[in-house]
Amino acid sequence: MAEDVVHNRIAVLRADRRVSRRELAEALGVHYQTVGYLERGEYAPSLHLALRIARYFDVPVESVFSLDEFPPIG
Repeated sequence: MAEDVVHNRIAVLRADRRVSRRELAEALGVHYQTVGYLERGEYAPSLHLALRIARYFDVPVESVFSLDEFPPIG
């Protein structure tokens, strides 16, 4: 169902900070494939993981995750 989708900006943040999926996964203590699943919206993170991702990038969790699509950047 579309309303179950959690949109995210993980890939955008990773690209901006020049962090690989593997580097992010290691910092978070998850498998690098999990980062890919998250980025593609195939997996919604737990609240704990979402907060850890936001902390890693030093941004509010709402800057990383949303129930609504993010507007295009640029």
